[in-house]
Amino acid sequence: MSKAYAVTAASLVVAMLGGIGAFIYMNKGQEYGSCSVSTIAEGTAIGGPFTLVDKDSRTVTDTDVITKPSLVYFGYTFCPDVCPLDVARNAEAVDLLKEDGLDVQPVFISIDPERDTPEVVGEYADVMHPNMIGLTGSPEQVKAASQAYKTYYKRQPGDDEYYLVDHSTFTYLVMPDKGFTEFFRREATPEDMAKTVACFVENG
Repeated sequence: MSKAYAVTAASLVVAMLGGIGAFIYMNKGQEYGSCSVSTIAEGTAIGGPFTLVDKDSRTVTDTDVITKPSLVYFGYTFCPDVCPLDVARNAEAVDLLKEDGLDVQPVFISIDPERDTPEVVGEYADVMHPNMIGLTGSPEQVKAASQAYKTYYKRQPGDDEYYLVDHSTFTYLVMPDKGFTEFFRREATPEDMAKTVACFVENG
């Protein structure tokens, strides 16, 4: 593969992932006024029903999980750097919101069901934040949830114990009875997220 071809292919992947995150309903932006900080464009709906498994091996649905404003992130516990930083940032944003009297739920959904058992995901979530909900499921359940939120993931070559998973890194703000309302990229700081989430919660 030539260097020029590799750079072009990489650019296309980045553009594709960025485009996935930009799909937001126009009526969401209208409903919440100036709260949104992401690019608003008509496109495919993000979010929707899912069925997964919690840390106690109980089957739960989106209505069981999204009972309050929630920051939802798709990642995996073996992730060496990206996921821990993103999830810790989300946890910090939740704590900042709590200081302002706003109750927001952090949610972590694994895209690595082969290694991330309910127990493993539960322990990971507990370490990252005491109120974080950790979810996993069968490969089919995880794939369905990922597709609903338009996320990307792909297992890389490796043995059954040590392998990496490429994945998108958006965090989604999901509201009870309203569904997906906003997404955040990796560049967003905890303060940025808390400010934006507060706007949506206070105007929701």
